[in-house]
Amino acid sequence: MELLIDLFARYGLLAVAVAVLLHQLGAPLPSTPLLLLLGAESAAREGFALRAFAAITLAAMVANVLWFWAGRRLGRRVLAALCRISISPDSCVRQNEISFARRGVLTLLIAKFVPGLSMLAPPLAGALGMTAGRFLTWNLLGSALWAAAGLAAGRVFHAQIDAVLRELSQLGGAALALGAAIVAAYLGWRLWRRAAVRRELSRLERLGPDEVLALMQQGSNVVFVDVRGVPLGGRIPGARHLDLGALGDAALAGWPLEAEFITYCACPNDVSAARAAQWLKARGHQARVLRGGIDAWAQAGHALETA
Repeated sequence: MELLIDLFARYGLLAVAVAVLLHQLGAPLPSTPLLLLLGAESAAREGFALRAFAAITLAAMVANVLWFWAGRRLGRRVLAALCRISISPDSCVRQNEISFARRGVLTLLIAKFVPGLSMLAPPLAGALGMTAGRFLTWNLLGSALWAAAGLAAGRVFHAQIDAVLRELSQLGGAALALGAAIVAAYLGWRLWRRAAVRRELSRLERLGPDEVLALMQQGSNVVFVDVRGVPLGGRIPGARHLDLGALGDAALAGWPLEAEFITYCACPNDVSAARAAQWLKARGHQARVLRGGIDAWAQAGHALETA
């Protein structure tokens, strides 16, 4: 916290704008404490809140436009890269796709308030083909709402923030060590949970695209199961959709339950597809995972159809 205070005292709004820009680009920097500090500072400086609001909104927009352009140009490749460096990468694309499918452009309005959605929403909007005009309008509204909320909270609670800063200053290095320990414990727990889930799901059998085709040529009744939130870039011909957020017996109504189910997704380590296969097997059905998902299928030169 002392570092943030010193940064603010030396460089003011420029430092905050750079920190917000880097945070929105994906750097692990704490932008919310800076917004609260600015809000608290605005209580004692007339006109400061408006300048801070403009600097924060502009910095966020610059970063988000860069990610939107990357998503438009690179599609799922940039999403996959972001998910690999995420602390919870295994279902991040699917969850964000579902948010866009359910809320549309309103996703951009709430994105910065939802962990994990803030950085992925702009490139996903570009990959899904959102027009630049709609993106700029709704992302500007979302950025402005986020900046205003942070500054307003800091201004309302400026007395409490000042008291906390005084207490932290008295603790000195102990406060920094405590904060680092809390962050390290949280990251360790999340990484342990991620590894445990991967070990559990790795027991499921995976087949490559050519192996699945060989099964079909042998006469097996193969049914592909698409578990993506949005079928971006098409789907495997004849694939059925399974919503992992609404699993139940009704989800399989009308399905050929004696078929060989091949689940697939477009997420790191095929985790969403593995979850679906695990759920199907628990109900007595035959289910395996398409190794590499929809991307491996397309790279092998096999056909796709418009969803």
